[in-house]
Order: sequence, then structure tokens, then C-alpha cells
Amino acid sequence: MGLIKDIYSVTFYEKFGQAVAEVHPTFDKQKFIETIYQGDFTQKEWKERMKHTTIVLHQFMPQNFPEAVSLIDKIIENLKKNNFTDGNLAFIFFADYIETYGLDDFKTSAKAFVSITQFISCEFAVRPFVLKYRQEMIDEMIQWSLHENHHVRRLASEGSRPRLPWAMAIPYLKKDPTSILPILENLKNDPSEYVRRSVANNLNDIAKDNSQIVLEIAGKWRGKSPETDGIIKHGARTLLKQGHPEILSHYGLESTNIKLSNFEIKTPVVKIGDYLQFQFHLNNKNYEAKTVRLEYAVHYKKAKGHLAKKVFKISEKSYQPNQLIKVDRNQSFKIITTRVFHTGTHQLSIIINGTESEALEFELID
Repeated sequence: MGLIKDIYSVTFYEKFGQAVAEVHPTFDKQKFIETIYQGDFTQKEWKERMKHTTIVLHQFMPQNFPEAVSLIDKIIENLKKNNFTDGNLAFIFFADYIETYGLDDFKTSAKAFVSITQFISCEFAVRPFVLKYRQEMIDEMIQWSLHENHHVRRLASEGSRPRLPWAMAIPYLKKDPTSILPILENLKNDPSEYVRRSVANNLNDIAKDNSQIVLEIAGKWRGKSPETDGIIKHGARTLLKQGHPEILSHYGLESTNIKLSNFEIKTPVVKIGDYLQFQFHLNNKNYEAKTVRLEYAVHYKKAKGHLAKKVFKISEKSYQPNQLIKVDRNQSFKIITTRVFHTGTHQLSIIINGTESEALEFELID
């Protein structure tokens, strides 16, 4: 599998340039490709290549922004007609074009997002508009949430997330997300799972700063449909991992008479690159079946010596009265780019319906 940056290849620009030339008579395809490859193009990473494509394309487009947007619509239609990778990540420069050159033209840009997002997602590009225009942009997105096209409806939810990963956060929505709740209300029964998952992700963002709002929504939506129940469950995943009492109660997850025994770390000394191995027994000592959300927490030693907890889910299922099970688990300490391991004493605990056991220690060594 090639590098993501290599989606921007000579073949791509040849095909794209041809599609532009067919609807833009004064477009000089050869000069466009030459300009793309001027300088240090081969040294650029994916995002730099995408931004570079935006800037170069702008040099060959009408300088009047509404005219340029109209031409982008024609280019996209031609790309679709020629079956040229509809939805391909390479075309994200169309969204970036609106973000880069349209921030001062709200009306034209809002209309462009509706059109472009049906071809390539605009969730990142819309963020500066949410920051700059605030309620005016949110009102626009509320209208998008009623759109016939599911890509546009998803943009309303995904673009308004307070903490969208890999994108700029929206501080005023982290502080008070009430303005975007009508979007989520409109989409809670959306026929598209793609849209409903975005609603759940938005709720999970909100829960990180305003748990009470998500708990109120959970109470209001509960039992309305399997779809809304699914949204709540996925949207409350951070609260569930935190063992938040109200959300555990919402799902009837209580730990009374669910007994943990024979909890043991089988590899008390673990080398970086190897696996931690542990086991335990679980027994439902209630007189009726109980749903058990089973998790474990690794308390990682950090650079400054303190411990930082990360929770991992094992399962969530029903256990019969007096059912006894044995659980064996491995936790990887293989080196990955998203986590730096530090040698020394770490801890491991088991979490049963939000109730955490006493932690056991293990040593991580080089």
C-alpha cells in the first residue's frame, strides 16, 4: 500500500486537469501541472500537497469568488460524469478552496458547502465559518440537517462537533453547546447510519465538557427507537468509560453481588514490545441475570512519574445467576506512534459496571 501523499500523482493531475479543461476553456492544463510540480513538491507531505493544489488551482480560476464556486460545481459534475473517483480523499482541496478563499463571503460559501460535501466531505473546511459567524452558521447547519441528501445532513452534525478530531476545536461550543442541539434533535432518527454515528460522536464530544446535557438527552431519547438507543450508547461511551453513575444507572449497570476473584498478573515484569498477561474470575451472585460491562484500566507511568489511566472494554453482556467465568487477557506494549511507554511501576485494575477493583502492580522494563 502506497503513502497517502501519493494520491497526488502525475496521473491524478493529468486526469483532473483534463476534467477542468473540458468545462473551463481558458484553462492551461500543461501550465497547471508544471506549476504543481515547481519547487519542492516531492518533499511535501499529504496535507501540504493538498494545500499546494488549492493555491495553484486558485491561480487558474476566476478571481471572482462566486464565479470560481460556479466553476467548481461544473468541474465536480464533469468528474462525476467521467466516473473519476467520486468521494476520493484527493479532492478535499475543493473544500479547502472554500475555506481559504471564501471566509468573507458567507452566503456563497454556505451554498458551496452544500454542493461540494455531496462529492467530498467538508467537515474540516466549515470550522472557521462556525468560529467566525457563530449563530448565523449554526442556523444554516440546522437547515442542512433537514436536507434530502445524507452527506449534507451529516455535515450539519459532523461540522458542528465541539471537538472534531484532527480539526480546530470550537471553544464557545465546548463551553455551551445548546445552539447545536436542534441539529442533533433533527437527526436522531435519521435513516442513514452514517449520519446517526455522527450524531453519537457529537454527543460524545459534548459529554467531555457538559455531561449533564448528554444525560438529559439520554433520558429524553430513551426507548424512542432502537436507532436513538444506539446513538445514546455510542454517544455516552466516554461517560461509561469514566464510570459516570447516572449513565450506568441509565443502563441498569450496577455492580452489587458481581464478584471478582483470583485476579492475577501472570507477567509481573513486561519488556517494552511484549504483552502483559492477566486473568481473573467473575461470578454473578445475584438471583437474577445481570448485564455486566466489563473493562480493565491500565495506569501508565508517565514521564514525570505520575500515573495516567486508560480504560479498555472487554465485553458487555448478560450473565445468568451464579454464572462463573474465567477471563484471560493480553495487553500489548508494542511500540506505536500514538503512545510513548516509560519504564517503571505501572498498575492494572478491573472495572465491573463502573466499579474499579484494587489495582495490581507490574514493572515495565526495556
